[in-house]
Amino acid sequence: MSHSELSEQEIIRRNSLGEMKSIGINAYPAAGFSVNVTSKEILENFSPEKNNYRDVSIAGRIMSRRIMGSASFAEIQDESGRIQLYFNRDVICPDEDKNLYNTVFKKLLDIGDIIGVKGYVFVTKMGETSIHVSEFTVLSKSIHPLPIVKEKDGIVYDAFADPEQRYRQRYLDLIVNPHIKNTFFKRTKLINSLREFLNNKGYLEVETPVLQPLYGGAAARPFKTHHNALDQTLYLRIANELYLKRLIVGGFNGVYEFSKDFRNEGMDRFHNPEFTQMELYVAYKDYNWMMNAVEEMVEKVVLDLHNTTEIKVGENTLDFKRPWKRYTMFEAIREYTGIDISQMNEQQLRETAKKLNIEINETMGKGKLIEEIFGETVELKLIQPTFITDYPIEMSPLAKKHRSVDGLVERFEAICNGKELCNAYSELNDPIDQRERFEQQLLLGKRGDEEAMLPDEDFLRALEFGMPPTAGLGIGIDRLAMIMTNSNSIQDVIFFPQMRPEKKIQKDDDEKYLALGIPSEWIPIIQKAGYFTIDLLKNTNPNKLHQELCGLNKKHKLEYKNPTPDEVKKWCERSS
Repeated sequence: MSHSELSEQEIIRRNSLGEMKSIGINAYPAAGFSVNVTSKEILENFSPEKNNYRDVSIAGRIMSRRIMGSASFAEIQDESGRIQLYFNRDVICPDEDKNLYNTVFKKLLDIGDIIGVKGYVFVTKMGETSIHVSEFTVLSKSIHPLPIVKEKDGIVYDAFADPEQRYRQRYLDLIVNPHIKNTFFKRTKLINSLREFLNNKGYLEVETPVLQPLYGGAAARPFKTHHNALDQTLYLRIANELYLKRLIVGGFNGVYEFSKDFRNEGMDRFHNPEFTQMELYVAYKDYNWMMNAVEEMVEKVVLDLHNTTEIKVGENTLDFKRPWKRYTMFEAIREYTGIDISQMNEQQLRETAKKLNIEINETMGKGKLIEEIFGETVELKLIQPTFITDYPIEMSPLAKKHRSVDGLVERFEAICNGKELCNAYSELNDPIDQRERFEQQLLLGKRGDEEAMLPDEDFLRALEFGMPPTAGLGIGIDRLAMIMTNSNSIQDVIFFPQMRPEKKIQKDDDEKYLALGIPSEWIPIIQKAGYFTIDLLKNTNPNKLHQELCGLNKKHKLEYKNPTPDEVKKWCERSS
């Protein structure tokens, strides 16, 4: 990157870096820096009476500075919080050479730089717990300025709050909005809570393939890739269900996996193409048992994170205390629409959907139509944790037929705050029935349903060896994290969510500028002034442009020979 493309602050910081090097300071040292305490530990445990923390070593990022004469203050931020530092010139530089304080600290350090300091803790006259610095070490020079968030009278100014910037530059988000870390601490605690629950039950955590020759276990569009050595098309998994059930066939009684799954679908505040699920399969159990397990498991998570079963999510207060409300799918639709669809055929369902102003298309079979009716009329109204049970067979090609009601399967979803939290079945273990279901999915695929499942012959072969009655569960970790952290978007609980490519400024090629008689060294200066295309020069005031270019030449110390006003005028005229 040339000097002309840098901001004034970036140039100043690079110059400071160069000066550090010239006086023998490595701004990126190889050696580690020993840290023996955090800012939070000091602020919570320091006592003037005990006079503790006499020998502290701490590192962090400079977030503010108050430069005075022979004494100055700064504030550093480590992972746990912020703490004030007090620098005294004669303590830092006890000998005649005061360069480390007068030059390095006062002139060459910037907000955003990472330093390590040693010293002791004391309380200032203003009553603020601080570290009296005896020595400091530059650990990393920041050559790109941080956005400076200011607060006055309780009002925050210049906050780094734009969601797209925050998600795209999560590292910066974490620096200037340190409270964001709490969301991800809670996410990790959530996963640990689930893992503790499952391990205590004696279930085995396993790993299954991410690259699969056939995608299955859910209704979704996959990402596709190619394996060169095998000359084979492979898919990023959309679910890990079929592999985990193979392990149940193999003799494990309970297996689970925290899996990264991938679905080549739209993005919104509830969907990211890469997401995390926990899938659990337990032999000799059914969906009734799994409903009770989900209640117990999620209640434990809420208590572990919040010490109460009631939490605030948006404008709602959700209570996860057992037991949760339960509806069959048809009961829920009848409850919220007044319409009984349980005996309707496909055509009647189409007519009902149209009456309810639900958008449908010809590729949708009976199952998809019921799913759309439920999603549009019921799901958003289910705020408190609720189980929806007993789905139509057309919606669930991997679930076991209902033991007492024809046309249904033993399946449930847990829904809260208007969104699905988990999905579970009494798993289909009849290989003949499973093959027929796959064949029905093939027919839907031929009608244009891009989410229809493909038959998996190896999975069918596994079932033919015999799979015991099994309860299966998939729970969305990102969705659960949204609920547990009161986050409005899935992007808030994923460190690095998928983003659209950054928009790049369109610039004309150098040849177009050269054709106007503009010297090559002035092209980046003109673009620095905002004239990225020849068209932008057409209606420009030549005198204004001349002043801008001369000003940039001086500001960035480029030492180019300034063009004359007549030369700039000719450039502008030739662009017309």
